[in-house]
Amino acid sequence: MRNLLSRIVKQFFDGIKNISPKRMRVISIVFSIIAVLSLVVSIACVSGVFTQKKETAKIVEEIGPEVTEAPKEKSYLNEDVLKAITGSGDRVKRALDERPATVEVPDEELSDYVKVGGCLIGDSGSVEVMGDAEAIPTSDDKYYYLFDAATYEESFDFEAEPISKTYKDREIKLTAALNKGESGSRLFKKFVVAVKKDNEYKTVSHASYITNPEATAAHNYGGMQQSSKKGLLIDPSRLGDVSDLGVNYATYNIPLNRILSPGAEGSVSYTYNGVTYHFNQRILDEYDYLFTTLNSKGIDVAAIVLNDVSPSNFPEVTHPSARGGSTAPYYMFNASDESGVNALGAIASFLAGRYSGAGHGSVSMWIIGNEVNARKEWNYMAQTDLESYTAAYARAYRVFYNAIKSTNAGAKVYISLDQQWDRNMKGNPDYDGRDMLDTFASSLKNYGDINWGLAFHPYTVPLTDVDFWNGHKLVSDSADSSFITMKNIDVLTNYMSSESMLYNGNVRSIILSEVGYTSTKGDTLQAAAIAYAYSKVAANPNLEAIMFSRQTDAAEEIANDGLAMGLCTAGGGHKFSYDVFKYMDTPQREEYISFARGIVGVNF
Repeated sequence: MRNLLSRIVKQFFDGIKNISPKRMRVISIVFSIIAVLSLVVSIACVSGVFTQKKETAKIVEEIGPEVTEAPKEKSYLNEDVLKAITGSGDRVKRALDERPATVEVPDEELSDYVKVGGCLIGDSGSVEVMGDAEAIPTSDDKYYYLFDAATYEESFDFEAEPISKTYKDREIKLTAALNKGESGSRLFKKFVVAVKKDNEYKTVSHASYITNPEATAAHNYGGMQQSSKKGLLIDPSRLGDVSDLGVNYATYNIPLNRILSPGAEGSVSYTYNGVTYHFNQRILDEYDYLFTTLNSKGIDVAAIVLNDVSPSNFPEVTHPSARGGSTAPYYMFNASDESGVNALGAIASFLAGRYSGAGHGSVSMWIIGNEVNARKEWNYMAQTDLESYTAAYARAYRVFYNAIKSTNAGAKVYISLDQQWDRNMKGNPDYDGRDMLDTFASSLKNYGDINWGLAFHPYTVPLTDVDFWNGHKLVSDSADSSFITMKNIDVLTNYMSSESMLYNGNVRSIILSEVGYTSTKGDTLQAAAIAYAYSKVAANPNLEAIMFSRQTDAAEEIANDGLAMGLCTAGGGHKFSYDVFKYMDTPQREEYISFARGIVGVNF
C-alpha cells in the first residue's frame, strides 16, 4: 500500500504544472480535506473504533476488582504514508505560490510579450523555440502555440493549424519537426509564438529564424592553418606561378550561368526539398580540378557566388524586380517566393556539399554576390529604398547561409561591400556601405543573429590612383569617412569592433577579398602599394586575409578602365610586383620591400 500511495502522489505532482490556477485552487482545497479525513480515519483506526466487536450483554458474577489492559490495535496507515499525505497539502500550496501570475496584457503590448531566447536545432534534430515571459498572459486556454512562415511572407497564417503547443509558463520550449531535405522543410522558415485570445490567434513574440543550421551538417571543413594572410585572385591557366608566389588564399568566381543546366543531359542531377535541379558536369569538372589543385598547394579557397543567369532560362533565381531594365552583369538573388528560396537553397547546398572534402576540392569561404551595395553596377535591382533593398538581400543571404552551414558547419559566409562608406550623396544610384551594413546587421539580429562575415573591397579613390597613403579629401580617419581605402582601413575594423557588430562578443570574420593597384603609373609604384597594403593587414588582428586583384592583367580592364592590376602581364611576363608579392611575408622580406619605404614615406 505504501508503494501504491507513493506512486499516486508522484503522478499527481508530475502533472500539477499542467493544471490551470483556478482548478489548482479547487484541487488544493479538496486535497486538504482528504488529508484531514485521512488523519481522522487514522486516529479512529488507532483507537479501535473500526476494529472493536460489539459484545453481547451478559449477567455474570462479579469476582473482584482485577483489571486487564486490552491489546493495542494495529493501524493500517504507517507513519511514512501519513507524512506523504499530510505533506501533500504543503507542496500544493508551494506550487501555487511559485506559479507565475496570470495578467491581462493589452493587445498593443502582446506582440512582443514572450522574449525568444533561442530558435535552434536541438539534439533530437527538431526545431526548438525557447522563450520566457514575466507572467502568464490571459487567453482563451492554457497554451502557447507555435506557427511558422516562409522567409518571404510578411505575416503568419493564423487560419492554419499551429505546428506545436505547450502549457503556458514563465519559461517555455516549443518543438517542431525540421524536415530537412523534404518538401516541407523548415530550414529557411521563421517562427513565432502565439496565444488564442477572443477566439483568434495573436502573436506574443517577435519572429525568429533557426540560428544554428550547422547542427545538421555532415561536413566540418573550415580551412587550413595558414602562416600568412596573403591571397590572390588567381589565373587558372597559370597555376604553376601560384605555387611560386606562396599564395595562402585564393578567390575565384562561380557565375551561376556557367553551372546551371536546363536539363539532365550532360549534367549532375540534384534533388532538394522534392525538386530536381541540374548542374553542368563539364563546368563542375573544371572547378573540381581547380579547387583540388589549389588545396594540394596549401591554399584556401574563397568562392564568389554570382547571379548572372538569364531570367528567361532560370527566372526563379533572380528577384522579380531585377529581371529587366539593366545591363549590369549580376542581379539580386530571389528569396521572394517559394521557387526562388528552394532554388537558392539547392544551389548553396549542392555547392557546399560538393566542395567540403567530398573528393572534389574544398571551399572554406563563400561570398554571396559582389559589392552588393553597388546596386546599379554589381547587384542590380530596380531602384527602391535602402530598407527594401537590404531586406531582399538579407533574405537571400540567410537562405545561402542556412543551406551552406547545414551542409558544412565549418564554412564561413560573407556579405560583399565596396569602398563607398558614408558618402551621403544625393541622387546616388547605389547605397553607402555603412548604411547597408547597419541595416543588414540589424535585420539579422532582430530575427535571430547568425555568424555572418564581411568581405570588403578597399580600393583607392579613384581606382586609377595608386599612392593611397597620400590620401584623398574623401578619405579620413573618422567613422563618417566617405570612402574606406587601405589608408584608413582601421576605420572599418574599429567599426566592426563596436557592440552592434559583434557576434557573441567577438569581432566577426573580415576579409579584404578584392583590392588592387594598377601598374599603368609604374611597376615600382604598384609594388610599393602592394607591400604597404599587406603590411597593414598583417599588423591588424581583425583582418583575416587580403586577396589582391589580380594574378594576371585583364584585357577588358585595361581597355575599359585603364587598369593593369596584375602581378603579370596578359602574356604572362612578371612585373616588378611579382617578386615583392612573393617575398613580402617571408624571411627575405626586407630585401624585397625596403625600396618601398622611400616611396611611401613610412617605416613599415
